[in-house]
Amino acid sequence: MNIKNLIYALTALSFTVVIGGAIYEHLAVVPIWTAAPPRSLAMFQGEYGLHPELFWKPIHPVTLVLFVVTLILSWKSARRRNVLISLVGYVLLLAVTAIYFVPELIAITRTAYANTIDATLTERAATWEILSLVRLAILIGLSLTLFLGLTKTSDPRNQPKTSDIVS
Repeated sequence: MNIKNLIYALTALSFTVVIGGAIYEHLAVVPIWTAAPPRSLAMFQGEYGLHPELFWKPIHPVTLVLFVVTLILSWKSARRRNVLISLVGYVLLLAVTAIYFVPELIAITRTAYANTIDATLTERAATWEILSLVRLAILIGLSLTLFLGLTKTSDPRNQPKTSDIVS
């Protein structure tokens, strides 16, 4: 296996880990905290509260670095388009995450515990969840684009010529 294929595979693996984390959270964590806020937010609070940022803060920079290295290594190959589309989409989603998802999540989950249910907070949590599922679907689409790049050669000398495609 050459280094280009190895780095590409590591990028795809890292991106898959991001998606796996998001799927896990949507199956195991989000349904609990969105169920009845602020009562259901106890899982984030106190000495033993959940701290998902311990996963998210390191995985995104690692994935971005791998993407950039993969793009550089794939620049003259047929894989460039797959990597570029996936990287640009991922960066845009990270920007949206930083602008909306993280601040809204922090605002909701840091609401003081109460043994009641707040209808407004529940509605905000439901909106966050729906939009986050849309974000996850886009990430999955981007990962499929990235994985399809693995079917293309990493060697720029083996690229089909325009004349080969037309005939």
